[in-house]
Amino acid sequence: MNFDETDKKLLLFLQEDAKQTTKELSHKLGLSVTAVYERIRKLENTGVISKYVAILDRNKIHRNFIVLCHIKLAQHKKEYVLQFEKEVMNLEEVTECFHVSGDYDYILKIGVKDMEDYRNFMLTKLTTLQHIASTHSSFMISEVKNTTAIVL
Repeated sequence: MNFDETDKKLLLFLQEDAKQTTKELSHKLGLSVTAVYERIRKLENTGVISKYVAILDRNKIHRNFIVLCHIKLAQHKKEYVLQFEKEVMNLEEVTECFHVSGDYDYILKIGVKDMEDYRNFMLTKLTTLQHIASTHSSFMISEVKNTTAIVL
C-alpha cells in the first residue's frame, strides 16, 4: 500500500499515542476531524492498523527479567514444528516467538520476575513441551532500544 505524507505522519502520531482524539490529530495534521477519522478507518479496514494495545511497564508488573531462549527441535518434521508452535502459544511468559534459520529453530522472548521464576518456568512448563532437543538461554543485562514504532 502506498502512503502519502499525511498518512505517514498520522501513523507516526498514532504509534506515539493511540489515545489521541481525532480532534487532536486534526490540529497536528491540518485536516478536518472527519478527514482524520476517514483516514484512520481506511488504515484499519485495509489492515495497516491491526489493533490498539496498552504497553505495560514490565518493572511495575514484576516481569522485568527478560530471557532470550534459543530452542532446537529434535527433528524438523512438520508435525513436530506444528505441535511445538501450538504448545508455545499457551505459555503466558513467552511474549514473542520467532521461527528462525541457523543453529537453532526458535527464539523465545520470555518475561518473568527473576532467575528463580525462570528456573520454575523451565522445569514446569518449557521442558514439558514435546520435541525439544536443546535450549540455550541468554539474559538481558540492559535494554538499549525497545520500540513498537515502524517508520514509513
